[in-house]
Amino acid sequence: MPRKSQIVEERPPFLESLHALSESKGLSDEDVLSALEDATCRAYVKELGGGDDAVVTCHIDPETGSVYLAQVKKVTEEDDITDDFLQVSVEEANEGLKEPKYKVGDDFEIPCPMSQVTAVLAKAIKNNFRARLAEAERVALYRVYKDHIGEMMVGTVEKSDDKITSISIGRTTIELTRKELIGDEYFRIGDQVKVYIQEVRPAQSTEGKPSRGPQIEATRSSEGFLKRLFEEEIHEIYDGTVVIKAIARKAGIRSKVAVASNNEDVDATGACIGQGGNRIQKIVQQLGNGKSKEKIDIINYSDNPGMFILEAVRPAKTLGINVDEEDKEADVIIEDDSLKVAKGSRDINLSLAQKLTGYTIHLITESEANEDQIEYTPTEEVAKQAEEQKKRKAQEELTKKMAEESAKRLAEAKKAEAPKVEPLVEKTVEEPVVKPAPKAAVAPESFPEEATNPAAAALAELNKKKEEPVKEEPQDVKTTTTLSDLEKELEEAKEKKTKPAAKSKRPRKITEEEVKREPASPAKPAVPTMPVYTDEELSEIEEEDIHNGDFDDTEDDIEDDFSEYDRYYDDDGK
Repeated sequence: MPRKSQIVEERPPFLESLHALSESKGLSDEDVLSALEDATCRAYVKELGGGDDAVVTCHIDPETGSVYLAQVKKVTEEDDITDDFLQVSVEEANEGLKEPKYKVGDDFEIPCPMSQVTAVLAKAIKNNFRARLAEAERVALYRVYKDHIGEMMVGTVEKSDDKITSISIGRTTIELTRKELIGDEYFRIGDQVKVYIQEVRPAQSTEGKPSRGPQIEATRSSEGFLKRLFEEEIHEIYDGTVVIKAIARKAGIRSKVAVASNNEDVDATGACIGQGGNRIQKIVQQLGNGKSKEKIDIINYSDNPGMFILEAVRPAKTLGINVDEEDKEADVIIEDDSLKVAKGSRDINLSLAQKLTGYTIHLITESEANEDQIEYTPTEEVAKQAEEQKKRKAQEELTKKMAEESAKRLAEAKKAEAPKVEPLVEKTVEEPVVKPAPKAAVAPESFPEEATNPAAAALAELNKKKEEPVKEEPQDVKTTTTLSDLEKELEEAKEKKTKPAAKSKRPRKITEEEVKREPASPAKPAVPTMPVYTDEELSEIEEEDIHNGDFDDTEDDIEDDFSEYDRYYDDDGK
């Protein structure tokens, strides 16, 4: 017995063939079944031989592969039948049925068993199926490639000659004429080639010729092809830092590309050219393998029409310009020796400048302008105006951005501060239910005396108040001192405590005239005291002091004593 993992659900042979066919054609199983049903219907109409207006139906079961084929007739009254190939009477439709099933207006189907299918019918079904399958494939191709309009695709060269180059791109083959190629480039079978899908149109059959599939227009000589190359090789253009504003191209000869930067720190032309021209060279190498290489001019785009036109006619040396914005015309004043450069070989440079800017440009040399006394705006002045216009635009954009940001923040603040409003809910007010007071359950003998004898209770209360001492109620004391005065007194007392004590002053010198002289009163007799030293001892002490010179207090002697310390205080330090 095989294992469960080894059991594989087998499909019917019909479904296996259907799935294999749909994969090879790049279609779904439903598309293949629809094509087979339509082919069978067309073949059966021919088989009936009653005309192409016959109505038939066909259904193929996608699970079992069984085929149901039938002719359909409209049920009508017998008297109203005009074409028995398309109509049937009510009686004939209900013939053989126990109960009537069909009524006027219903569809009556006459089945065709597969056992009755002839070889002629089978061959007709086969041929029709091939045609319908090819048509379904063309529709599927259109669905796929219509989403690639404006994109770059890589194909393989299948055939190439002087007129047409056939390139396979996925599930179909496109043909490029010499006009769609770049200059004199050539290819070999098997070469990988980049093409730009310019347009995709659904397949349309022409008289006498079968449709060959959807019309896919691919090219290598358009401006779109060059733009996609710039996006692939220059990441500043791919991420949107640098924007391609306009392209004018003469494939294989020269192209002009106007670029602008969205970042002030990024130079648009420098980003496209690259260090040492390495980036622009990678793009030029992909523009054909002929003898002559296509040249690319990278110029700065400007919103000022005059400055943009002056940049477009480069490498000519310009002196000034006059611009008529209404008629889209401009007179460019150039140096006498720059006329040939401004026009370019076969006027290519001038025609590309006009195509790039959208203005009709008239080149005027300096000598012609002086001779005709043509007034014009100098190039330096135009550049100054363009710079001011650029700054003004940047300021307007900044102001607009700040206003939008401010409005956004204000809206968020209002949204955050908005009170939450609760939905109104209808409330029903219930009336309070008044309950009757409970009846007293106390016996009369338990009532207090106040209730039974009110007069006696009042007399007792009066006697009680007479016996109680009368309490004197405190009287309100009124004062004229306000709260502010009290605060002021407290502040003064605080200042007195914190105020430092006054420094003592020396007493004033009193003159002798101010002193009242009074006669001295007789002195009282001194109290006898015991002498400390005898007279002899005192005379000896006096002689000893005089001998030692202790009482010589003249100024000269004092100065001599401190003379050794004066050097510490003198200014000279001596």
